[in-house]
Amino acid sequence: MTTRLNTLEAALRAVLGDSLKSLVVALGEITIEVAAEHSLAAATALRDHPDLQFEQLIDLCGMDYQGYAHTQWSGPRFAAVSHLLSLKHNWRVRLRVFAADDDFPLVPTLVEIWPSAGWFEREAFDLFGVIFEGHPDLRRLLTDYGFVGHPFRKDFPVSGNVEMRYDPEQKRVIYQPVTIAPRNNVPRVIREQGYGGLR
Repeated sequence: MTTRLNTLEAALRAVLGDSLKSLVVALGEITIEVAAEHSLAAATALRDHPDLQFEQLIDLCGMDYQGYAHTQWSGPRFAAVSHLLSLKHNWRVRLRVFAADDDFPLVPTLVEIWPSAGWFEREAFDLFGVIFEGHPDLRRLLTDYGFVGHPFRKDFPVSGNVEMRYDPEQKRVIYQPVTIAPRNNVPRVIREQGYGGLR
């Protein structure tokens, strides 16, 4: 018996063909990966092909795979992950595009295909440093314009690089090096013996 997930998987393989780097079915969801150089053509096919019709981008986020799942990650470090919805077929797919260069993570923008990508891409740029080539207004969204670094990267210091405070003598906000000493904030948890099946 063919399920809806099997139907979607077959349609994705038929439409995307060789541009599909991987397709993973897990937990009732499909994640596809395409190379950055094929991402615009693949995204256009995902939106326009009658067998797919993913007309809505519902989310896009940056990902940092450094130390992914507590193991040594061997592939590219940064990716942009888009969540797409087909209202016509009532199915979803996750589209992952890795940036080829870890030092300058660059992927094409999806704004021309799904205009809602604009704000999401700005957030991914601000927090992860993923650069979306062709974005009409790629600037920081959540941090200050003078902010140094990208705070969701796994190698960003937990306490940050600088702190700001109001200086009453200068009558303005100033930035200064962090004065907070690093510390371990993990609470001590005491459980009954055998709690949750643990021994």
